[in-house]
Amino acid sequence: MSLFREFRRDVLLALGALAVLLAIGFGIDSAWPRDFLTSIFAIGLLAMSLNLLIGYTGLVSFGHAAFFAFGGYIFGLLLQWGDFTATLGQGSVPVALLAAVAGTALYALVIGAICVRLTEIYFAFLTLAFQMFLYSVILSWVALTGGDQGLMGGIPRPVFLGVDLADPYHRYAFCAVIFVFCMLIMRIVTESPFGYTLRMIRDNAQRAAFLGVNVTRVKLICFVVSSSIAGVGGVILALFTSGAYPEWAFWAQSGEAIFMIMLGGLNVFLGPLLGAVALRILNDVVQMYTSHTEIVIGLVILFVVLGLRRGVLDFAKDWWVERQQAKLAAENRESQQ
Repeated sequence: MSLFREFRRDVLLALGALAVLLAIGFGIDSAWPRDFLTSIFAIGLLAMSLNLLIGYTGLVSFGHAAFFAFGGYIFGLLLQWGDFTATLGQGSVPVALLAAVAGTALYALVIGAICVRLTEIYFAFLTLAFQMFLYSVILSWVALTGGDQGLMGGIPRPVFLGVDLADPYHRYAFCAVIFVFCMLIMRIVTESPFGYTLRMIRDNAQRAAFLGVNVTRVKLICFVVSSSIAGVGGVILALFTSGAYPEWAFWAQSGEAIFMIMLGGLNVFLGPLLGAVALRILNDVVQMYTSHTEIVIGLVILFVVLGLRRGVLDFAKDWWVERQQAKLAAENRESQQ
């Protein structure tokens, strides 16, 4: 019953967040908030989905952006395929979205079945190897992917159910709904018994196995779920840019996602999203004054890692818990006197 109440609360919070995002997008007469938030929807899902592996399962993946790119390319290629859009008409966009999610999930199932049997640095570098393999395929298969130029010519956006994705307001609302829905899915996953099983595997995989948990299967399920959500992030960015590009599958994209998690915090649900917002704002502000963005961003990350020793929200959470514990201890001392 408590789980149902928790689920209902999360749904209400998600609806409230969606209302705020729509109010910002439609209430401010400027393209910048819509463009900024749409990019956050994409990279935020990449960082949040990666944290399902890092923060909740203890699996550090260096190649998570491969699924981000895979979803974006599937979505873009299907909509650029004339027979696909001619056959499905108005249904081509939702079908392409579902196909991108399903295709990414299938790809992750194959890759994950190999990777999740390994742990620690071996898992991390094997995921990186698969990512660079996909990056090489994208660059070399020019006839299909456009090579280093990416998908050229734009992505058609047929109208469906009254939604015209060529209209910036409709596109923003569509991306906001998808983003909030994926965030809700991840919240339900992390707060469900399955999510606490992930935490148990993270803390002590051997004990979890002794308790009857099929550790490999649970890791694989988490790998597929997180990769599918990353693929949705790629779809949002493909819609936003009207294309897909090989840089999305490069190792630096996965590195940025890890930076977002480190910056925002991996032990608080919204930590990676805060990290995505902070990194994007930091990058935009630094570019206004200097071209040496990597140096400045590197110094900020060093400050967070060496100074706070954890992400911003992790630091805030620990500070709040310590304050409450100190307050409770003071009240206990007063009551005993």
